[in-house]
Amino acid sequence: MPTNVLPTLFPLSVPTLPVQGENSRFPVRRIWCVGQNYAEHSREMGGNPDRDPPFFFSKPADAVTQASVLPFPPKTDNLHPEVELVVAIAAGGANISPETALKHVYGYAVGLDMTRRDLQAIAKKAGRPWSLAKGFDASCPISAIKPASQIPSLAHSKITLTVNGEVRQSGNIDDMIWSIPEIISILSQSVRLEAGDLIMTGTPAGVSRIMKGDVLKAACENVGTFGLTYV
Repeated sequence: MPTNVLPTLFPLSVPTLPVQGENSRFPVRRIWCVGQNYAEHSREMGGNPDRDPPFFFSKPADAVTQASVLPFPPKTDNLHPEVELVVAIAAGGANISPETALKHVYGYAVGLDMTRRDLQAIAKKAGRPWSLAKGFDASCPISAIKPASQIPSLAHSKITLTVNGEVRQSGNIDDMIWSIPEIISILSQSVRLEAGDLIMTGTPAGVSRIMKGDVLKAACENVGTFGLTYV
């Protein structure tokens, strides 16, 4: 069987995100997500807000989108946005120490982990994977990436989500149960991180349902903002 058939028939493009203030773009390799990394969100989801080992799930790279208008996804009546700080990795490594973790970071963005909560509940009850609840088309809207060198500090930065102008979620980056260096370190013990990887770092409390026509605005102080409408 010829070995060059598939690349010829199916050329693949790499998803990318813009970089603030530059003409270059950041190629997306993988998307890793940290579950329940804010204590109040962990409680509202029925989890344990203590410092148990964090758990991770993933989204496909082509789930990223910068569209300002998106069709409401199929197979759900209970769509939830989760606003999150996104870490963009520039240098790979395995078994990274917390002390050196930030040397692997290219920059930061603000994103939404869109979740078909009804499908997730069904999967949880059956003990099945969350893939269709978390990894559907355009399930990862993300702002442009801001280089870390342009951000003096993230420690006290506020992260928010408004829906139709009303605050739905609000928290601070330093409210995280596991810090950014700890997340990078722990994840790198299970997989080798590489340039192009994105890590979504968890969401504050206040996650709830949105409807068609709702206008969302995600923002992280010192990082960025973007708006989105579902139709």
